[in-house]
Amino acid sequence: METIFDHSTREGLISRINTLNENSKAQWGKMNICQMLKHCTLYEEMMLGKVTFKRAFLGRLFGKMALKEFIQDQNPIKQNVPTLTELKVKEKAGNVLEEKKKWIALLKGYEQVSQPVIVHSFFGELTKEQTGFLVYKHTDHHLRQFKS
Repeated sequence: METIFDHSTREGLISRINTLNENSKAQWGKMNICQMLKHCTLYEEMMLGKVTFKRAFLGRLFGKMALKEFIQDQNPIKQNVPTLTELKVKEKAGNVLEEKKKWIALLKGYEQVSQPVIVHSFFGELTKEQTGFLVYKHTDHHLRQFKS
């Protein structure tokens, strides 16, 4: 299974990010390109432990079960999966180039990840392996959303 901790996989995702521009349109969902880039940056900050959010009540009940479904195989995340409230971006405008740079820098930060467990606001504690799979799938999901 692909993981963000694999250098060539990470570089492939970064290449795909670099194809995005201000004219990129979503194939599904409600986010525009700037919102998606900001959403993904915020997601990476959470996954890298740079920001933390209170654990969602429903996540405490169903998080582990949902995590198994998300990372059980290489299939892409389904379209229109609900976004966690704390990761929703309301502001629609922004600098696409700057947001891409921020996202790429955060993805490159996975090269130095040494902490064994990351805390996701819905799924809870994740091992490094689970984090690698989930980050890859989340990134791939949004790149597919914008046909990249």
